[in-house]
Order: sequence, then structure tokens, then C-alpha cells
Amino acid sequence: MKKVNNFLRKMRKYIVEYVSTNRLFISFVVLSFIMTILIRVYTVGTSYGYKPMIVDMALILLIGAFGYLFKPEKQFKYYFIWMIIFMVMCIINSIYYTFYLSFVSFGLLSALGQVGEVTGSLVEKLKVTDFIYIIFPFFFYYIHRMLSGTTYYNMVGKVENGKKMFGGTLVLSVVLLAFTIVSLTGTDYSRLSKQWYREYIVGRMGIILYQGNDLVQTLIPKINTLFGYDEAAREFREYFAGVFEERAKTDHTNKYTGILKGKNIIFVHMESMQDFFVDMTINGEEVTPTLNRLTKEGMYFSNFFPQISTGTSSDTEFTLSTSLMPVLSGVVFTSTTYRDRTYNTVQKSFKDLGYYTFSAHGNKATMWDRNIMHPILGYDTFLSQDAFNVTNENSVNLGISDEAFYQQLVPKLEKIEQEHSNYMGTIITLSNHSPFASDKSFNYQLYYSLGKLDLTNTYQKVNNDGTVETVTDNYLEGTSLGNYIHSVHYADLALGEFLDLIENSDYFNDTVFVLYGDHDAKLSMSEYQYYYNYDIKTGEVRDENDPLYYDYEYYRHELNRKTPLIIWTKDVNLRNKLKGENKNVMGMYDIGPTIGNMAGFENKFALGHDIYDIGENNIVIFPNGNFVTNKVYYNNSTGMPFVMEEGTVLEEDYVKNLAEYTDKMLVLSNNIIVHDLIAKEGDRIQVNTSEEATE
Repeated sequence: MKKVNNFLRKMRKYIVEYVSTNRLFISFVVLSFIMTILIRVYTVGTSYGYKPMIVDMALILLIGAFGYLFKPEKQFKYYFIWMIIFMVMCIINSIYYTFYLSFVSFGLLSALGQVGEVTGSLVEKLKVTDFIYIIFPFFFYYIHRMLSGTTYYNMVGKVENGKKMFGGTLVLSVVLLAFTIVSLTGTDYSRLSKQWYREYIVGRMGIILYQGNDLVQTLIPKINTLFGYDEAAREFREYFAGVFEERAKTDHTNKYTGILKGKNIIFVHMESMQDFFVDMTINGEEVTPTLNRLTKEGMYFSNFFPQISTGTSSDTEFTLSTSLMPVLSGVVFTSTTYRDRTYNTVQKSFKDLGYYTFSAHGNKATMWDRNIMHPILGYDTFLSQDAFNVTNENSVNLGISDEAFYQQLVPKLEKIEQEHSNYMGTIITLSNHSPFASDKSFNYQLYYSLGKLDLTNTYQKVNNDGTVETVTDNYLEGTSLGNYIHSVHYADLALGEFLDLIENSDYFNDTVFVLYGDHDAKLSMSEYQYYYNYDIKTGEVRDENDPLYYDYEYYRHELNRKTPLIIWTKDVNLRNKLKGENKNVMGMYDIGPTIGNMAGFENKFALGHDIYDIGENNIVIFPNGNFVTNKVYYNNSTGMPFVMEEGTVLEEDYVKNLAEYTDKMLVLSNNIIVHDLIAKEGDRIQVNTSEEATE
């Protein structure tokens, strides 16, 4: 017992001495650690428990250990610089997560110029918690000033053994990191090396490790584009050799093959248009009357999913054009590293058929560097903001209203048809950009010019005296979801006016429109839970114990990200052939091959498929490693599948095989971009066409 007491006294004395001589270091560690906890709490939550805390603490100690190599009076500057770095890292990631539900990458630094283009919509979603990290450097500075007013720095300078403290702190950080390394699974290492599932990496391994790993992943292809080239080239050649052999021995024609040969094609890129609102009515009024009509008049793909990463709208343009997935680090459109790559695109394929190609967008040409990337994709002409009459009176949200854009665009389209026998174009809308403004400066008069939806709910309330009272509740008005409903309604009505102009024009009789939503609205699960579970009679949101509670959980939210895809034409005869609903899952990378089969061209390096060829066997792969088929939605973070229909029996290793295929395709797609494999290896693919190979 005496030995125990002596040990405890020594430990108490050591702790007191350590704290008294390391107050600045301890303050740095504690304040930095709190910041790393808060960024997880306010973004991905705390579902991964103590594990990310250990990683963050280990890295903070590792960084802090080097402070001991400075003299005590110089340590503050070192720690303060790191506090500023942590603060900026947390603020930027918090804002980015608020806007994109993901974390920022060093590969996006070249895209920072885009922020000015969406400042209004960005401010709309900012929260106080996005900036809470500012207070921590101030706290640290205050502690430093307090210590400076005492003999602390002089005292520490006399007793501190910097090298010894550095070594001890370094050992502690290494021990914690070793614990982390041992606890990581093979899947964790895979996610780290490929930087797919950013939310998982932050949630499981902390923000500091994520950001450091992202820096490494960003620099690798920039430092040496030959990094891993031989292996990437071999996998590229082997994969497409197999694809080419299979195509050579199998008939992939179907009833839609060649149906659009010689037809003009216009892609309508509908900003943030979500399939959730198709056929929805509020107070008896359709939210999307135009889309509702088109789904019945045209060819409607009701399980269509975008495949975006950090590049959002530009990712959609890239994936539709190339049938490749977004690059794993950064954004192709804004990266000078990837602009000089060779891509097989829809635009170039149409040009090879003699088509004139153009794009049109009412925003600045520099947004997402479209002025640079659109010619690279194969557009002959880009009609940007300067080609339109944009005024304060006809602008809404980020720029020219969809209504004004369409009205000014139709004469330009008619002129294109006059001057070119065949054309293919993409028109990109703007008004429905997410998030949706609700501030007083917003141009509501123009916003509601085509008609405002009544979002109120009413019910009959029986009072205690037996009288009946009509109660009105406008619970959606002013919310992000309510603003989005108004925005969707406006964009849909403007689209309706555009199609009316098309139908009443003497032109476009030989033109087919391919309309698609580029991505979902990026609204949170809580927004939809509020929508589904608000009880108008109580004015409260139902909880899980309420029998009327609707469980809007993770998988429903992911499946809700799908957007409309419709093929439509004013040519009634052709419309009768391009009609009906296709319920098979389909991704953005499937549009090119599907339209290509119809129009008479093929992108032999496409990763997507003609949906009428692959049918119910299709798989849509997302950049975070998730995937969806007709049977399951797979969550790469948990490794768990959600079975679409109760009672569905999955084949043995069904999910495992598709997860491995997803991994392979993401690596392949990324390697094609990073290493420019189409240009360097495309002609080297050897295909065995012998009779023995086809038997």
C-alpha cells in the first residue's frame, strides 16, 4: 500500500509539473481537438465514436511535438499558425459540406473562382456553426497574452528540455497512430488510397487525416503522371480487349437502333430538377405540369441517377459527354491537369456524322471554365451570358430567368436550323439552381410571374363549444424545401413555355429533345423528414413512436436523389415510337451509349451502356463507391445493401461481385483520365477474333 501511495504522489507531482510547464502546448492540443470534434458533429455526426478522436489526437500531438524544437517564447507563433490552419480547414469544409454534403479537396483549389458566381445562393445556406471555429484562435491568443503577463515563458525556458519533450510527445502520437493502423480494415485502406467516400473518411479517421491524405492524393498525379502507369495501362487494355471481343461476337442491336439517325438532337440540362416532384400535387395543383405531360408523351426513364462528385453540374456534363465518371480528386472542368486529355465524346461523335454542335447557358462563360472545356468536349460554339440580353428586370436567382433565356434562345435555335442541315446542342438552365433564395432582395415578382403554388394546408378543427373552425398552416413557406418547390414549379412552367414556342415554330420538326436533371437539390434528410412528418393539427413534427411517422432514412434519401430523364419530340409519328416508361436503373454515363445506338455512333471506350441493350442487368456506380441496381442499393460506407423489394432473393455473392466491379470501374475511369489512356493505349488493345475465341 505504501508503494502505491508513493507512486500516486509521484504521478500527481509529475502531472502538476507537466501542466504548469506545458500550459501553452496543452491549450493548443485541447482547442485543436475540440475543433476536430465539432466539424464532425456539425457534418457527418458522431456515429464512429472514439476512433476518429484517437486519430485526430494522434495527429495533433504529432504536429504539436515539433513545437518543442522551438524556444518557449517562439512556440506560440508555431502553434498559432497551426490553429489558423485548423480553423480555415474547418470553416471551408463546414461551408462546403453545407452546400455539397461532402468535403473539400485540394484538387478543387482551381475551382475557387466559381464561388463568386454562386455567392447569393451560397450565403442562403450558411449557418452560424460554419464559423464557430473562428473563436478558437482568439481563445489561444488570449491564453498566450495571459501567460505573457506572468513569468511563465521565463520559467519554462529555464526548465524545459525541448528535445526530451519532443521525443516523448512524438512517441505518444506514434503509439496512438499505431493503434489506428491496427484497427483499420482493408476497406478502410482502400477508401483512403482512392479518396472515394469523403464523409466516411472524415467520420472514421478524422478531418486532419482526411485533409492530409487528400493533399497526397492530389499531388501524386501532378508530381509524376507515370505513377502507377504500367499497371493502369495493363488493366485498361485487358478490360477493353474483353469488351471489344464481347461486342464482336454479340448482336447489340435493338428496336431503337438507328431510330434517330439524321435527327437533330438538343439536350436540355435542367438545373437541380429532381424526380421527386414529378406527378406531385399540392392543394390540387401540379408542381411540375410540364414534366408530367412529357413523361406521358415521351420516353421516360423513371429510375435515372446522376453520378456527380465535387464538380456537381460540370460532373454531369463531363459524364454525359464521355461516359466516364468524375475524377476522384478535383474536377475535370477546372483542372489544367486533365484538360489536355483525349476524350471520346457525344459531341465529337455527332461532329463525325457532319453535325454542327453548340451549347447555350445564360451564366458567365467562365462558370466551371465552360469557355475552355466546351471546345475540348467538341462544341463548335458556346452561347454564354454575352449572347443574351440580361437585365435586372429579367434576372432571378443566379442570372437570367429561364423564361427570358428560353424566349431569347428560340430565335437563335431557328437560325441554327436555317444554317445547318444537322445540329446537336446542349442548353443549360439556371433559375432552379440550389439552394434557393428566400431573402428580401430576391426578385419574387419575376419568380412567381408564371404562377405561384399555394403551399398552405388546411383542416377543420372542432372547438370545445362544438363550432368548426378552418385552420390554415403554411409550414413549408420559407423553408429550403418550400423554396425549392416554388423554384421547381417556376422552372417547369418556363420549360412549358419553351416547348410551346417549339411546337408553334415552323422549325424543329426533325428535332429530338433529351431532357435531364443534372443533380438533386442537395437538401438534407431533415428537410424531407420535416415534410413527411409535420402534423398540421399539432404544429409539431411526429416522432418515431407516432403510428403515422414516416421513416425517411438513409436509403430512401439516396434513392430520392434520382432526376428526370425524358426523350421527347414534336414529331407525332416519331413520338409514338419513342414513348413509354423505362423502370430500369440508369446512370448519366448510360445516356451517351443509349443515344449513340439510336443516332448511329458508338463510343468504344464508354463505361456506361445502352439501357435497351443491358436492360435489367444495369448497374449505376457512384463516385463514393455506392451503387444501385434494380435489386439493391449498396452503401459503401457500411458495406450493407438495401433490398428494393421485400422477398427478393439475391444470387450468392451478388453484392460482393458488384462491389468488386464498382471498385474496378472507379479505378479504371480515374486512370483513363489521370494517365490519358485513350490517347496512349487505345490503339494498342489486342482483340482475339479467332474462331476459337468466339466458340
